[in-house]
Amino acid sequence: MDDIKMEVHKCMLCHDAPCKAERIIRALRFDNKLGARYLLDFNEHFEDCPYGIDVEKIVSEVSKEDNLISDTSVDITANICGIKLENPFLLSSSVVSSSYDMCARAFDMGWAGCVFKTICLMEINESSPRFSSLRDWDNSFLGFKNIEQLSEHSLEENLEIFRKLKEKYPSKVLIASIMGRNEDEWEFLASKVTEAGCDAIELNFSCPNMEYKDTGVDVGQDPDLVLKYTKAARRGSKLPIIAKMTPNITDMCIPARASKDGGADGIAAINTIKSITGVDLDSLVPEPNVSFKSALGGYSGRAVKPIGLRFISDLASDSSFNGLHLSAMGGVYTWRDAAEYLLLGASSIQVTTAVMEYGYRIIDDLILGLKIFMKQKNYNSLNDFIGYSKLSLVQLDELDRKTILYPKFNYDKCVGCGRCFISCMDGGHQAIKFENRKPILDGSRCVGCHLCKLVCPNEAIGCAVKRIIK
Repeated sequence: MDDIKMEVHKCMLCHDAPCKAERIIRALRFDNKLGARYLLDFNEHFEDCPYGIDVEKIVSEVSKEDNLISDTSVDITANICGIKLENPFLLSSSVVSSSYDMCARAFDMGWAGCVFKTICLMEINESSPRFSSLRDWDNSFLGFKNIEQLSEHSLEENLEIFRKLKEKYPSKVLIASIMGRNEDEWEFLASKVTEAGCDAIELNFSCPNMEYKDTGVDVGQDPDLVLKYTKAARRGSKLPIIAKMTPNITDMCIPARASKDGGADGIAAINTIKSITGVDLDSLVPEPNVSFKSALGGYSGRAVKPIGLRFISDLASDSSFNGLHLSAMGGVYTWRDAAEYLLLGASSIQVTTAVMEYGYRIIDDLILGLKIFMKQKNYNSLNDFIGYSKLSLVQLDELDRKTILYPKFNYDKCVGCGRCFISCMDGGHQAIKFENRKPILDGSRCVGCHLCKLVCPNEAIGCAVKRIIK
């Protein structure tokens, strides 16, 4: 990792940062180097960091970027089931969208809307603590576990929040997430949130943390319950209905089809994955430790993105869902994450864990990064590229198996660590020799698996000309 990246990841991304460079550094942290360069033109004065970050070095490196994008005038408006969104980014149903003040602050900062934390008629009593995490080397979340349930507000309190939000923010999209225990409750809740002025309804068929039978993930794993409860919600409202699916299932398309048959207009995926993040080796209790007991909980964060991408791809590639809106979530931290979901067929993006870790302010980088990406690719609107990448996903028997794409060593960047040699010897095909602290490819043994390229810590391995296998 280069010095600047190390310096950036040492930054704590302070609130009201004394160095005045937090906005630049945050853009770099969220994989948005061109965005950092763009922002540099609007910031002329920076202070020293009291915590030892070399701000001058970071700013100097950013100023060297010569691939400047000075015009970000592209159309990032989206829609969710025909309802206009000023951008594709929504808060997902969770603690980050659980009160009037929180949603209002997020709206003021640029989020297009929110799916409010799930409302219900059940008594909710949360545990303490209720979170645990897996950490990266810089102490950021790799994965995040929660055993949180639904909104603790009363139904009337939540309905009043909805009315106030729509009165103050009529152009923002407010989606009510609901959960019932039987058909009557689903129908009743759908009718009440409709009366309160919500724009759409999300049916929570996927929370993994429920105590009540036939709620949450129990529903999402049972197509008959999905069909029955979607029909019940449809009887209670004419608003657009989005069914939120569980990833704790082999084939999400089966319950998703049931929701469509029941009257759903869209699918949201994924909710969190049942998990145990680890065991505390002092107390010997799995985390989080709630009075020396624990439970399975929902796993989210960066680690789940590949699973979310897979399920969105499954839904987008199934012709039975043509015409239904796909709202994606799962590991969205940067504009790149969002772009990948859009390219695989989603039309709106929901975010929770990244907001819990870094705050609503990440909307700035999501929007700016997406705009710069679109400008670079000459996309004028989201519709120019939504779903484009699903066209290149094929079955395994359709892949090219008659060519080898060889790795190519860049000796100017190679530091002679030998990591490629070790991995190829012990986990590959013994196709790399290591002489005078330099890797040398043995083309007669190389199968082009690219393990060496993936393990290289200095990005010193690229791709060479491919060979046709006769």
